[in-house]
Amino acid sequence: MKVVSLNLGGIKQAVERGFLDWLQAQDADVVCVQDVRCKTWQLGDAIERPDGWEGFFFDAEQDDFSGTGVYCRQMPKAVMTGLGFELADRDGRFMQVDFDKVSVASFLMPNGENPAEKKLFMEQFLDYLTKLRRKRREYIICGSWNIAHKTIDLANWQDNQLSIGFRPEERAWMDQVMGPLGYIDAFREANRETDQFTFWPDSQRPRARQEGWRLDYQVVGPNLQRSIKKAWIDPSVEFSDHAPVYVEYEI
Repeated sequence: MKVVSLNLGGIKQAVERGFLDWLQAQDADVVCVQDVRCKTWQLGDAIERPDGWEGFFFDAEQDDFSGTGVYCRQMPKAVMTGLGFELADRDGRFMQVDFDKVSVASFLMPNGENPAEKKLFMEQFLDYLTKLRRKRREYIICGSWNIAHKTIDLANWQDNQLSIGFRPEERAWMDQVMGPLGYIDAFREANRETDQFTFWPDSQRPRARQEGWRLDYQVVGPNLQRSIKKAWIDPSVEFSDHAPVYVEYEI
């Protein structure tokens, strides 16, 4: 099973830059997208259900903001939207598709421009992740977690220790997710190379000439650890200031 995650920075803009052609060329089973910034009714069939794909979306209440989606090659058994708390659900930040052996979710963490809101979101999401570990299903949670967890996950960590996305409290929160709760960073399980980034802050500058961050993840429970076979990032895909994350699982 191949799963791809990509923050689009607005699906209409991404489509203008060739997103649908890219999607058709993927041999993936599931493609999770974040920051859709468009209501589902505004998409049209060509975007919502391109040839060979079934698309599902969870809209933010605010126009031109946030939102998540999942494209599936096969029709899922069920689709679930929301996490049950306002900070997530009003902005369409989480949606999940269920298959026989695994559930795949598309997730968008607040970026941290409002630190108090992000802190509360992380507290509530941690409660959700704790409860999720008790369920008898396997999960792949894809998306922009908007935190660089380790020093290897950004180019200039020494000068960014107080920057949004690399603050000590944010990294400590990731330590909880990846530590006591037992979740696994699927990309790092299969790929330990340096300079593996998914986000570049200046869209006007070539990616090769600026400092990158790895803010996008696929996170799984410990039972899927041995299923992770291969992981990579493709920085040549430039529909937004993020790059897609690919992970192949033996599921």
